[in-house]
Amino acid sequence: MTRTPDTDSAPAPATSQLRPPVPPFTHADALVKVQAAEDAWNTRDPERVALAYTEDSVWRNRDTFLTGRDAIREFLAAKWHRELDYALRKELWSYGDDRIAVRFQYEWRDADGGTWRSYGNELWEFDAAGLMRRREASINDVPIGAHERRITGARTARERGAALPLA
Repeated sequence: MTRTPDTDSAPAPATSQLRPPVPPFTHADALVKVQAAEDAWNTRDPERVALAYTEDSVWRNRDTFLTGRDAIREFLAAKWHRELDYALRKELWSYGDDRIAVRFQYEWRDADGGTWRSYGNELWEFDAAGLMRRREASINDVPIGAHERRITGARTARERGAALPLA
């Protein structure tokens, strides 16, 4: 069941939009949040994806540190310009009241024709409106042959909830 903030929760910032599910998260809420993030990132639309983050969201992505929705939008536009045919899978690892941890894999190709699988973990922290105010991502890239790709687009309904293979 998706919940909205109750009267005992800290009020959402006036500039925020409500982005259910909102903290405190249940297991079902966390699963919905993870799948929504996967779905949004697979659109490769920086404008759409950036709306899930607070205006002053703080990120660490590999060795890049960002603050603010505008910086996130610019980062994502550059990322998807560089990472062609990007397709992502996320899996819930753990959750708490206002935090979610995920592991993920995505595959892409570069402009020179190289094909890559990227493995990583993310730590997310949310505000009362359900917007992500902090994201920390650790990511490793592994070259693969084009024939080794197993992620080529958004999940089908049958694939939803499937665990990610380790290798």
